[in-house]
Amino acid sequence: MSAFLRLSLPVTHPCAEATRKSCNGFFSQIPTAHTHSLTRGFSRVLATTHITISPKETIFTLPSWRSAQNDPRTRELRLHDAFLYLEYMVDKGHKPDVSQGTQLLYDLCKANKIRKSIRVMELMVRSGASPDAAVYTFLVNHLCKRGNVGYAMQLVEKMENFGYPTSSVTYNSLVRGLCMHGNFSQSLQLLDRLMQKGLVPNVFTYSFLLEAAYKEQGVDEAMKLLDVIVSKGGKPNLVSHNVLLTGLCKEGRTEEAVQYFRNLPCKGFKPNVVSYNILLRSLCYEQRWEEANKLLAEMDGEERSPTIVTYNILIGSFALHGRIDDALKILDEMYATNFKPSAASYNPIIARLCKDGKVDVVVKCLDHMIHKYAYPNEGTYNAIAMLCDSGKVQEAFSIFQDLGSKLSIPPHEFYKNVVSSLCRKGNTHPAFQVLLEMTKYGFTPDSYTYSSLIRGLCMEAMLDEALQILAIMEENNRKPDVDNFNALILGLCKSQRTDLSFEVFGMMIEKGCMPNETTYTILVEGIAHEEETELAAEVLKELYLRQVVGRNTLERLAMQYDLEGLPV
Repeated sequence: MSAFLRLSLPVTHPCAEATRKSCNGFFSQIPTAHTHSLTRGFSRVLATTHITISPKETIFTLPSWRSAQNDPRTRELRLHDAFLYLEYMVDKGHKPDVSQGTQLLYDLCKANKIRKSIRVMELMVRSGASPDAAVYTFLVNHLCKRGNVGYAMQLVEKMENFGYPTSSVTYNSLVRGLCMHGNFSQSLQLLDRLMQKGLVPNVFTYSFLLEAAYKEQGVDEAMKLLDVIVSKGGKPNLVSHNVLLTGLCKEGRTEEAVQYFRNLPCKGFKPNVVSYNILLRSLCYEQRWEEANKLLAEMDGEERSPTIVTYNILIGSFALHGRIDDALKILDEMYATNFKPSAASYNPIIARLCKDGKVDVVVKCLDHMIHKYAYPNEGTYNAIAMLCDSGKVQEAFSIFQDLGSKLSIPPHEFYKNVVSSLCRKGNTHPAFQVLLEMTKYGFTPDSYTYSSLIRGLCMEAMLDEALQILAIMEENNRKPDVDNFNALILGLCKSQRTDLSFEVFGMMIEKGCMPNETTYTILVEGIAHEEETELAAEVLKELYLRQVVGRNTLERLAMQYDLEGLPV
């Protein structure tokens, strides 16, 4: 492990052409994998179900796919068969039962078979058995939450062409989806289209738009947008104003935020506890304690009474500025007022104590925390790791050792969770320091621990060091497994070093480690993120034809990255 800490090799950045060149030898390295077909065809449906349809009947029943006795594999087959049956019968001019078709759509969404769920919607509308608006909105919402806003928009257009009514709720889902994924300009265009159709956005849509505006263009532009919304007949609520208040505070414009807060009644709104908490956080951060106290004195009443968030803001602020005694008093007050502090309440105090090197007080604080049933979490581990910054690595390990014992967690399990937690939060160097102490007491890193270290190093752009982890594993007589390679390949792809990820893939094959579907999925996504969508589609198609990725993966990637020319 100490050998690793000395590593510090630079990594250069690639061009997209490097990624393309790396793919040249990719297919020759794909090992043979045995896969099972997910389809048994329409004939199997007819053979295994007792469904008869009279020539005079127009509504048909789908074969059952929801039996509780079915294992996941069997249920997936039956789900696919039900879809094929629906497709076949609608093509023959028959109409499905609306409730069954709707349930099929929901279950396909839950199984991440989004293309099929969209197809079910299209088939039902075409047959005349149209699902209600709630189903339509559910599907659009589901697509937007998964980041498939483009496909959601295409679905809306298709449904409009079918003559299906579009509601404000549907368009609002699209606007929200675009805002969530950083497409503010496109969301404004969609908003104009919405209002031209006479559809009215709701208050939640305004909030998403305003938040996207201040994050992408600053709070001044967000305020201009609010004026435009009001001038066009929109009626934002307090939530929208709280978004702008947050924007002012995040830009450090606290004086303006105070003025904005005080003017809310003039706009017809009474500040609620969220409004107070937003401003309180900013005042405390700037150590404007007198003003913060006055604000707290106003927090009385049903809509603005302090919450656990209020108390945590005070604790965090006092701890940040070294006022531990005051933070502890707030903690005591929480218990006195029947609020139950959580790890989030204790963690800022522990972090400050560790920063100040007060090990004995840290131990007492942790004991008090556990005694009060506020159990440590990932934030607690990262707070303790701050001891490493002042060279108190052994003390940090001793606290972890004692903590694991008090929580009655097996040492190996606890240690690997601690290392993983530190790596997830970007504290990879303290993770290595603590890990070195752990190994002195018999802890042997397992595959999960090594994968955590690899992910942490990649997150901190220490790619050369991440690559060296594999060599360190072999030095310690541990053969890297597929999860270790996948962690490294994923980290490289996220760092836009897909060219290196293909080299690691080659290394993986050479060492006799069989890639799995996750490996190939990561590689395709890496190529797509390099904006080489044609190449990504080509690779994905080849992988699917070679049966190393399944139909579900094919459909998900095709939809997510808008890949064309695939057998979907």
